[in-house]
Amino acid sequence: MRFWKQPITATARCLLLSSALAAISLGIPVNALTPYVYEPTAKELKDASIKVGYTAAQLIKLGQPKEAARVAALAVRLEPNNDYLWSILAEAQIRNKELEKASISLAKAKRINPKKASLWFAEASLALIQKKPNKAIQLLKEGINLEPKNPNAYFHLGNARVMQIELSLALKAFEKAFSLKPTFWEALNNKGLVLFELDQVQKAIESWRKVLEIKENAEPMLALAAALNMTNPDNSESLQLSKEALIKDPNYVTTEHQKEQLWGIKLRKATKTLLSSPKLQSAVERASANSDVKSGS
Repeated sequence: MRFWKQPITATARCLLLSSALAAISLGIPVNALTPYVYEPTAKELKDASIKVGYTAAQLIKLGQPKEAARVAALAVRLEPNNDYLWSILAEAQIRNKELEKASISLAKAKRINPKKASLWFAEASLALIQKKPNKAIQLLKEGINLEPKNPNAYFHLGNARVMQIELSLALKAFEKAFSLKPTFWEALNNKGLVLFELDQVQKAIESWRKVLEIKENAEPMLALAAALNMTNPDNSESLQLSKEALIKDPNYVTTEHQKEQLWGIKLRKATKTLLSSPKLQSAVERASANSDVKSGS
């Protein structure tokens, strides 16, 4: 039986191979296979693995991490010496909360390409998720040696220092991150968190006001409200900011979520005082009902 009027091209074979492999990995029946035995070349397998890896990356974006992990695992079997494919597999594993497996995948990627800074940074981010700041700092320093002007690296370094309660070092890291990227509002926000814990309340307020000029986010809104309320209880601005913040992200009503976002003891205490105001009772009750975090509130 003849299925092709013209000889199949290498590109077409590669596309057919990658599509069939991805489908098989997802458990999708592949019907009407050509009764033709073809052994792909090493180049075609490599090209197919990249396309399978791209499929895995798309599945991650579509919020299907389990399927993405299965497809990415196939990709690294096809091309085990590709650091990019291992990094995709690691990302899928992180989304699936398979942190130890992700650590192994990133270590393999790093062995393949030890001069790629992003792999060091990715492994450091994983260490932070695992609450291992010492390990994260070592990895970040190695990555920064390779890519010294990466603002995200200094941001994560600041977060690791906060976890170590090394606030002065954290402050320097956040300032460096913001200096490298003036629109990096997260770094400026976290600078405010550190300043507040260092009892530099007015400087913290200035930082959060600058953040809100860049991005109207719930975290700097509520943090600023708590700081303003501490200096002038129940003032209209802090009450309004609180209401807006809890609408944007009701999870910030809980102490648990504040801790997860690296809020210090002093800011959490100031926020608790603010949210205990009778004028915010209805806003707090609404946020508590809508929050995904049901403990520690």
